[in-house]
Amino acid sequence: MTFPTTKLKWVATSNAGGTPSVAEPSFWSNDDETGLPWVSIGDMSGRDWVTTTGRRVTDAGVSAARLPVGAPGTLLLSMYASLGHTAFLTTRASWNQAILGIDVSPSYDVRFVKYALDAIKPTLTEFARSNTQANLNAEQVGNLALPDPPLGTQRRIADFLDTETARIDHVANLRRQQRDLLASRRWSQFQEVMDTVAGPVIPLRRVIRSVIDGPFGSAFSSADYIDEGAAVIRLGNIGFAEYRPADQAYIPMSLYRQFQYHEVSRGDVLIAGLGDARNHAGRACVAPALGPAIVKGKCFRARLETEAADADFIALLLSSPVGASSIEGRGSTRSMINLEIVKSAMLPIPELRKQRSVVAEHRQSWSRTKAAVDACERQLNLLAERRQALITAAVTGQFDVSTASGRNVTEGVSA
Repeated sequence: MTFPTTKLKWVATSNAGGTPSVAEPSFWSNDDETGLPWVSIGDMSGRDWVTTTGRRVTDAGVSAARLPVGAPGTLLLSMYASLGHTAFLTTRASWNQAILGIDVSPSYDVRFVKYALDAIKPTLTEFARSNTQANLNAEQVGNLALPDPPLGTQRRIADFLDTETARIDHVANLRRQQRDLLASRRWSQFQEVMDTVAGPVIPLRRVIRSVIDGPFGSAFSSADYIDEGAAVIRLGNIGFAEYRPADQAYIPMSLYRQFQYHEVSRGDVLIAGLGDARNHAGRACVAPALGPAIVKGKCFRARLETEAADADFIALLLSSPVGASSIEGRGSTRSMINLEIVKSAMLPIPELRKQRSVVAEHRQSWSRTKAAVDACERQLNLLAERRQALITAAVTGQFDVSTASGRNVTEGVSA
């Protein structure tokens, strides 16, 4: 059995948000006690309930930008970047233009509508406009087709999914904690090895022959990317002492030749100039053999004095908590750094022979730990797939939730 369908605009009203002028201080509140919470995609990503926001707007800001104001329980949907993520407000708030606020008719269960939107999230890129990123607009969202069972059935499905997704989420949270503990063990082991070698604490510039940034602004954009050509190293490619080749970007050779000043060669140290809560600015890796390649803006390419520094060691050091604290200690917020902060970072750098010994010992210990981290990641991916499949099957009527059981949804990956 499958349910008939309706359109979102027939069961709910929706309003896109906006952003008051950032150049006008009177539009923004400077503390957590005054003003109205203002939701950005970052405030709702990875959570089902928006409880806090990074910024707050004043009444003047709300009026000037004609911002919608939602009551607790308003359903939010992201229309840009993190496409199709949903979350509920827990307090009265407004939101920016990348988010749609949805007020569901009393004749529909808002939880069911949220699950129905979650079910079609993987297909939303088909409806998106594509420029530098995939976006939706309010009209496209309003025309999305949703299952339309009777209200009583909606409530039974929502009750079932509340219980079963909570079970999956609990197991996933345990796996994330396990993964994070394993990852932290990597750096505690690295620190233990570092403690056995003596080395002076010196500014990184002392072992760098040259360091450059990538081109900025309108030099080129994602519209210039092609399937083959010269590699473009972006922030997402720079991991913790490892190069991340997924989603590698390329530009035409004719464009590459215009930016050869920013070229990258095998063995160069690549340093991230931007970071976030999980990926600190200043993390680094060693460039593999990529052929013709350049760094993009906010990615740095460093070439070392090879008789004084080992590239793998410097990448490890910058990626470790030692490197993160050193970068932070140079006046960085850890979210954005510049070339001067990189060059002036004070780091413990032993003699070259000891650097290579540290790298060898780290590789041996990390290979064992990484196998366990990768196992956690595989289980998290499996749980996400099962969660998505469960929601889709329930809201579309592929099974009757009154007789179905989700007790096997975490089989093989339970705590």
